[in-house]
Amino acid sequence: MPGFSRKLGVIGAGKMGEALVRGLLRAGARADLIMIYDPDPTRVNLMLEEYQVRKMKSNPELIEEAEMVVLAVKPQVINQVLQEIAEPARKKKPLIISIVAGVKLESIRSFLGSEVHLVRVMPNTPALIGEGISAYYSDQLLSEKEQEQVKLVLSALGRVVELDKEELLDAVTGLSGSGPAYIFVLIEALADAGVKMGLSRPLALILSAQTVAGAGKMVLETARHPGELKDMVTSPGGTTIAGLSVLEEGGFRGLIIRAVEQATQRSQELGKLLTTDKEKKK
Repeated sequence: MPGFSRKLGVIGAGKMGEALVRGLLRAGARADLIMIYDPDPTRVNLMLEEYQVRKMKSNPELIEEAEMVVLAVKPQVINQVLQEIAEPARKKKPLIISIVAGVKLESIRSFLGSEVHLVRVMPNTPALIGEGISAYYSDQLLSEKEQEQVKLVLSALGRVVELDKEELLDAVTGLSGSGPAYIFVLIEALADAGVKMGLSRPLALILSAQTVAGAGKMVLETARHPGELKDMVTSPGGTTIAGLSVLEEGGFRGLIIRAVEQATQRSQELGKLLTTDKEKKK
């Protein structure tokens, strides 16, 4: 990967950890610069065989050698991981990127101290095929070099956007974090409708999925408002307006808005629960 020459440690060999490693290597990063640790030997061995990255014996050992560290573990174990890496992280002060859902920077900082540079990220599942989008925020002023390195790493998962407030990550979670599930339901429903109208299931599914993928790409590549693109397809008295009128009658827009709103609120609630649980353990 041009421009990326730092030693990167990945704590967690789950799907997101693997997606990150795969994306970095695909972009040209050197395998010998990437270190992983996970208590599950099966997952680690699979990644070693597939990607030839370096295996570390423990989280502290990884911290002692890495210049950048990605926390890619489940929220349920983050406190244990932070306890393990706290001492070496305070000494080494690597740049730490957290993709742990719902865990706020202040919670991580309570273990690692104020001098460790932290970045919190919300990716989404299309990152598994390099087509995700990651929103990130840091409560510190990162250097230009650090900003560049963060974007390089996250670009291995897809597009990258920076936020100016940490609380916006809950809205990102509700929209792009949970959003793929909404789109999968839409694809499934379109395919079901095609089957109802006489198409075979495989054909209906291909038509449905590619229609969604192509429509999304049009928005991104033309930079036109989706309403304008919708109007381009909608002829007076035609088939599209007939279908759109049914969606409007059923409150389609309102349901999508409510779904994002509810998911955002749930993300906020989970963040508070994680903070509360941590306080109880003190």
